[in-house]
Amino acid sequence: MSPKQGTPKKNLMLFSGRAHQELAEEVAQHLNVTITPQTAHTFANGELFVRFEESVRGTDAFVIQAHTTPINEFVMEQLIMVDALKRASAKRITVVMPFYPYARQDKKHKGREPISARLIADLFKTAGADRIMTVDLHTAQIQGFFDGPVDHLMAQTVLAEHIKKTYGDADITVVSPDSGRVRLAEKWAQTLGDRPIAFIHKTRDPDKPNQAIANRVVGKVEGKLCVLIDDMIDTGGTIVKATEALIDEGAADVVIATTHGILSDPATQRLSECKAREVIVTNSLPIPEEKRFPGLTVLSIAPMLAEAIQQVFEDGSVTSLFDGNA
Repeated sequence: MSPKQGTPKKNLMLFSGRAHQELAEEVAQHLNVTITPQTAHTFANGELFVRFEESVRGTDAFVIQAHTTPINEFVMEQLIMVDALKRASAKRITVVMPFYPYARQDKKHKGREPISARLIADLFKTAGADRIMTVDLHTAQIQGFFDGPVDHLMAQTVLAEHIKKTYGDADITVVSPDSGRVRLAEKWAQTLGDRPIAFIHKTRDPDKPNQAIANRVVGKVEGKLCVLIDDMIDTGGTIVKATEALIDEGAADVVIATTHGILSDPATQRLSECKAREVIVTNSLPIPEEKRFPGLTVLSIAPMLAEAIQQVFEDGSVTSLFDGNA
């Protein structure tokens, strides 16, 4: 007996948590879809509830959420959304998390410590996620924590285009804030036209979070426009100290470029008062008006996310979007 032939039908549906609906709406516009309506509320004791208002059976579901403050609440909300989709028979569930939560806890520094970045991957796998899409992981090996495809998108292309357009004629040196990001600095340098690189030698006490000491600059920065790169700015202490070290070494100017603007207090004050010419971040996390200041530029990653989602939906190549380097 021959098998019965069917007519496969694919439907893309986009779902958004409540953390950063502006980014989700922008992604939806680029995809020419609407965000699936849902009921979501928080009970008096803090428990979360989500119910989708349309059938999701057999769909290719993309669930976007920004993991900002309060981060644990928004992680839980996205987990609940994934669980709801699995139980409603979505065919494939892709978790879109522009900022991977707990990414800095990717290894043990001392005994009896958690590896929370792995726990996050396990939670989403258990909830029913088939795929994860994220942007500029703190360390690339986090991809191996998830038992399934991980699309590691790179906002470097978005940031570097702005640098080229604004400072392309300047004498640029790409600066890594520590020795661990030298390889990333090399990629930046190549993207910006084979520019020289430097890095800040720093020390950090694992018992004192958000604190680092910038010791000295390795590389020639005197008279240069230094593009200081990092994956995130939290309280701003590390990046501001690195800026001061570069100015002290004779840098002509400093431009800070980072993907994730967490901007926990007192980051806004520190960055607005530091000697950097411009601070460039993306909208991977929401940046409310009270955290903005005159020298801050916010670039959108919505077109990049939308293109990656389209490629996944059409079973295309996400890697091709980044010249094979994703």
